[in-house]
Amino acid sequence: MLRKDIFGGSSQVDHADRLNKIVAGTEINGDLTSDSNIHLEGEVNGNVSCAGRVIIGSSGKINGNLVCVHAEIEGAMEGQLMVENLLVLRSTARIKGDIQTMKLHIEEGAFFEGACVMRAGVSTAKLDTEPAFDE
Repeated sequence: MLRKDIFGGSSQVDHADRLNKIVAGTEINGDLTSDSNIHLEGEVNGNVSCAGRVIIGSSGKINGNLVCVHAEIEGAMEGQLMVENLLVLRSTARIKGDIQTMKLHIEEGAFFEGACVMRAGVSTAKLDTEPAFDE
């Protein structure tokens, strides 16, 4: 869903050789959009949109919203998170904001303040009729 809606394609973009690395000490003021994976050890003051995996390292921080396919957070995040598939909060993660994801893994020690909505994948099954019970 995310790749088609935001990035206009449907190709799988989870290649280790296509990695944007933002090192510690780097500060980005403004929105960041990528069709490749992102490893963030610096700070982003703005929204981040990624068609792949986002890793926020232990020194990384986002002050804004995050939209991506997969995310692994060791650092800090203040804003809304919308993760299409798996969100992993490591023990050092510090999150302030609402989460929407399909799968969630939280390690002991992680801090999360906000609401979380877990949604299942898109289903084509319909329940138009009442279930029949044998009497």
